[in-house]
Amino acid sequence: MREITPRKIMEMKGREKIAMVTAYDYPSALLADRAGIDIVFVGDSLGMVVYGEPNTLNVSMEQMVFHTRAVAKAVKRALVLADMPFGSYEVSVEEGVRNAMRLIQAGADAVKIEGGYDHKKLVKKLVRMGIPVMGHTGLTPQRYLRLGGYRLMGETEEEIEEILRDAKALEKAGAFAVVLEFVLADVAKLVTEEVSIPTIGIGAGPYVDGQVLVWHDILGLYERSPPFAKRYADLRNIIQLALENYREEVKEGKFPAKEHYWEFLDKDDFERKKRKALEKLEKEF
Repeated sequence: MREITPRKIMEMKGREKIAMVTAYDYPSALLADRAGIDIVFVGDSLGMVVYGEPNTLNVSMEQMVFHTRAVAKAVKRALVLADMPFGSYEVSVEEGVRNAMRLIQAGADAVKIEGGYDHKKLVKKLVRMGIPVMGHTGLTPQRYLRLGGYRLMGETEEEIEEILRDAKALEKAGAFAVVLEFVLADVAKLVTEEVSIPTIGIGAGPYVDGQVLVWHDILGLYERSPPFAKRYADLRNIIQLALENYREEVKEGKFPAKEHYWEFLDKDDFERKKRKALEKLEKEF
């Protein structure tokens, strides 16, 4: 069992901020774990940042299982959280259970489900089975078509009520935490005060119990990122410059240099071996 468990995440509420970041492959997860990140999250955002999709709706269970397995192999300390993709749990509780089990068997310690009140039966069932669940309310990308796009949530009484209802339903069903995405900070603060489980924000202000950001946004791998994301590095330009330098050295014959390859020390020995090899091949061809 990894050091960071759902119970430890719950115990951090009000005592220590929770740091969560996405990772979709072995090297990224390895670095995140070594950096002391609390939750390494295999998000369905991989559809957009890894596969170039316009949204997360086309991400499959097969993709989530594949990436979760790679991440789980790298992580020794952090909690590994895997997203339930669109279409993997909406039809029935039974289907949701089967797909959650696939992610756990791939190495996840917990699963995340978008929505709250609508999926309280599934959350309760999974928790009873021993599968920890994190919920997700506010802007739920899998429902962006219904929401009218990617927009700030919590501006109306109805939205505040819905966000609170989701969070309370998740708490009652046994979820160990809830993500609040792109929610007005005042509303996120209200939710954080009203539930006993940790709230983890993304674009939801400073009053939550933790924060989550996408790997590619933190490292500046794309030219543009969401307005609520902070860029902690500009790796896009660094990587591009490295690739351009590599191309130039290949074109100019500067790479590989002497320290990058090996030759026969005894050239006479090489000539003998070369001659014998050519003679054998001449008979064959």
